[in-house]
Amino acid sequence: MTNERILYSFRRCPYAMRARLALAISETSYVLREVVLARKPAAMLEASPKGTVPVLVLSDGTVIDESIDIMRWALAQDDPEGWLERDDAALIERNDGPFKHDLDRYKYPERHDSDAMTHRERGMEFLSLLDERLSGQPQLCGENRGLADAAIMPFVRQFAAVDRDWFAAQPIPHLQKWLTDQLASPLFAAIMARFDPWSPGDPPIVIPEPSELS
Repeated sequence: MTNERILYSFRRCPYAMRARLALAISETSYVLREVVLARKPAAMLEASPKGTVPVLVLSDGTVIDESIDIMRWALAQDDPEGWLERDDAALIERNDGPFKHDLDRYKYPERHDSDAMTHRERGMEFLSLLDERLSGQPQLCGENRGLADAAIMPFVRQFAAVDRDWFAAQPIPHLQKWLTDQLASPLFAAIMARFDPWSPGDPPIVIPEPSELS
């Protein structure tokens, strides 16, 4: 499969999710290699020594190992819904920086020796900002979903899943509806299909060009 693009991914990783969302909406085909993070394959580490997913290896050997770069690369190939027109680099940077910092320390307080409730409160500041933005429009950058929505949604999903009942009780109705709608979409269902972890010698899992994803 040397002429194929290869994506090293982990199904539940929010960074890998957003990369797969952009690859799917752009109808970019690739060979999926599902990774067990505790046993990272040598081929992935050779391509990207930093050892994090996602990693996209193009057919010419070019390696893209930052999720947002994979998203923008895929959409530059084909952008049928105009996602690149609905980007917000500053909002995504806040998501990837302060909010992800608080999310990790809320979800894994024992790992970070942190006060989970303090970081939950700080994370809510960002979620309240998103809710306010969504109060006047159905998506983060207007009427239709775009890059900002796909880039941020997997992290909001992860935050909400830490304590679903608590999240559902918060006064952020617009964000809650937005998240529910995103998770109910055929696009999200398509990128969350389950596959066995990849091992060298396995037959390739070729993700076909999807159609009618909405």
